[in-house]
Amino acid sequence: MSQSTQAVTIQALIVPRPEHVQDVETEMLAMVQASRAESGCQRYDLLRVDRPDGTVEFHVQERYDDMTAVQAHRDSAHYQAYRSRAGDWFAQPPAVTLLRDVDVAG
Repeated sequence: MSQSTQAVTIQALIVPRPEHVQDVETEMLAMVQASRAESGCQRYDLLRVDRPDGTVEFHVQERYDDMTAVQAHRDSAHYQAYRSRAGDWFAQPPAVTLLRDVDVAG
């Protein structure tokens, strides 16, 4: 299977500024619904960690049919709208990692 047609898993770490935790969560919940409706999206999960120091982290786990589907997600109106609204909400830039399958349950 060529790399362009291979499924793609993405993990993203989002750390909002304390005053924007609810904004980020609200926007991300909308992203979950819209992203799951994309034809090439296999899964789009949002998880939250509340650290003892008060820091909140959101972890997004995404899986797409291929890089074409990833690009379609990045080009989507809902993704672009989220990025434009959330620009200054982050304590640090989101950390996005593209992962390659080694042994993934079907």
